[in-house]
Amino acid sequence: MAEIPGVILAGGLSRRMGGGDKTLLPLNGRSVLSHVVDRLRPQVGSMLLNANGDPERFEAFGLPVLPDTLPDHPGPLAGVLAGLDWAQAQGASQIVTVAADTPFFPADLVRKLSDAAEREGTPIALAATMGDRGKLWRHPTFGLWPVSLRGELRAALQDGVRKIVAWTDRHGAASALFQPGRIDPFFNINTAEDMEQAETILREEA
Repeated sequence: MAEIPGVILAGGLSRRMGGGDKTLLPLNGRSVLSHVVDRLRPQVGSMLLNANGDPERFEAFGLPVLPDTLPDHPGPLAGVLAGLDWAQAQGASQIVTVAADTPFFPADLVRKLSDAAEREGTPIALAATMGDRGKLWRHPTFGLWPVSLRGELRAALQDGVRKIVAWTDRHGAASALFQPGRIDPFFNINTAEDMEQAETILREEA
């Protein structure tokens, strides 16, 4: 699956961490974003970081940084759109997105998303885990997206659509099911307490 470009979504405002870039905070001696980059790099070809503000703060990562192409921080769908526009210019037909605050996502994410879309014959695939009582929990910032739908996504955002699944359900989205191990692979860092928990996880895995 290395031919599929990867887009790291870091366009949020980090309000629960007091603002600023939570992805640049240290986690076990390296930034949160470093863990995400290292996890995604073997699974994709090229990579893009979707982030707003001064791109120079991410210079050390050596990645192209592209802001949202729509104003007023309309949410992660705007980052998906920016990634699709970037991929179209490269001649790619799909992208995979991951969240910049989720350092333990699966090492086979891209393969399983691609397999799910092919198996179910859908243009989009989203990561999912099984919750209590057999409830399927989708993790929509972890998805496979076709460049062919970028025009429709732009129109939906301009019409006020903000929730990812509100848009993906219009077009059909396969669910790539991941089994939680000892930790939730889609555990994301939103608070100082989450950061402490992530540090504990990494210490126990060492």
